[in-house]
Amino acid sequence: MAQSNKQSIISKDGVSYLIPFILITSCFALWGFANDITNPMVKAFSKIFRMSVTDGALVQVAFYGGYFAMAFPAAMFIRKYSYKAGILMGLGMYAIGALLFFPAKMTGEYYSFLLAYFILTCGLSFLETSANPYILSMGDEATATRRLNLAQSFNPMGSLLGMYVAMNFIQAKLSPMETDERALLSGDEFEALKQSDLGVLIGPYLIIGLVIAAMFLVILFTKMPKNGDQSKEINFGPTLKRIFGIKRYREGVIAQFFYVGAQIMCWTFVIQYGTRIFMAEGMPEREAEVLSQTYNIVAMVIFCCSRFICTFMLRFLNAGKLLGILAVAACVFTCGVIFFQDIWGMYCLVAVSACMSLMFPTIYGIALQGLGDDAKFGAAGLIMAILGGSVLPPMQASIIDMGTFAGMPAVNASFVLPLICFIVITIYGYRSYLRSK
Repeated sequence: MAQSNKQSIISKDGVSYLIPFILITSCFALWGFANDITNPMVKAFSKIFRMSVTDGALVQVAFYGGYFAMAFPAAMFIRKYSYKAGILMGLGMYAIGALLFFPAKMTGEYYSFLLAYFILTCGLSFLETSANPYILSMGDEATATRRLNLAQSFNPMGSLLGMYVAMNFIQAKLSPMETDERALLSGDEFEALKQSDLGVLIGPYLIIGLVIAAMFLVILFTKMPKNGDQSKEINFGPTLKRIFGIKRYREGVIAQFFYVGAQIMCWTFVIQYGTRIFMAEGMPEREAEVLSQTYNIVAMVIFCCSRFICTFMLRFLNAGKLLGILAVAACVFTCGVIFFQDIWGMYCLVAVSACMSLMFPTIYGIALQGLGDDAKFGAAGLIMAILGGSVLPPMQASIIDMGTFAGMPAVNASFVLPLICFIVITIYGYRSYLRSK
């Protein structure tokens, strides 16, 4: 009986998909790495190029803009060819984007890095548009949400590695010169310091580019299942009209937009949030930034553990109900982030990650239920919703740049945006639960 239960989640019609499941699941870790080595770069680029937080947040605009721009082209590509072809295209663009950091460093221009990020995330858009529904197809539909949650559980492992690399191989090795001191440098001194810091920053991206190229070759020469690859007809307009006519799906796209925005805001601006707290206690800026990133890593460890726990809980609780409960808890903790102005606010911000762990794959799984081959285009709509990570962080950054807002530190007040996002997710979880009764 135990063996049967084990097979039921990664097998279909008596065929085991263990090896393909492992390979595709590894891609979840690879794009988790890209996401979370990038979040601290908002602060790093702001210092290196002597920019405001708002200008630094253009990293997130370029990063998540690539997801938005390529999602439906990726879906059409996958529909015409296969999930495997979509995975390979994604890995190829990911590798190219990462390796473009070298010529970007040679130009010394901020916008060259934004272009590299955009190309890299066009690849991630292909990967996510392919991998998520591919995992859903590797077994019975009844276990699809659990299967996706299991695969997504390895995403934060890549995220943890990305955070660790950002902290120890980028932030800790950048020049310790603080923002105010950099503003006083002459043109030549600034240029020399900038080139030195950029040399540090690009190293991990070049290494991951080579790793992704190797992964491309492994999947290229591995036989993969053709689940859901039977239909080659695109029928773009009618398909979109059909899937967006489904309330569960339409509302899922909206919920995913707000979830991704909340996640990126909570993980990007934890550095600004913690830096204010620790500098107020007398800590130098660079040390405050590194300590804040340490808290971010702790949050990711909690996120990772919580995802495994929540995946287990889905065996006993309705997905919509559990989603709603966690979203309410996230609202409570986010209120703590806003109103506490000391270390307790940081503790609340770390706790929010435990609540977020279930959200992305569960919204995804609920929204795609019953779509069949339309899941390819359905996946694209949900990946386009990642645009929330491009739209909302610059809005939060513009609040942070005010310094103070409504009589409190602006960085605290800015977390009203994630609070709004979690309220939207609470409503989606509740409505999903009602529909399933």
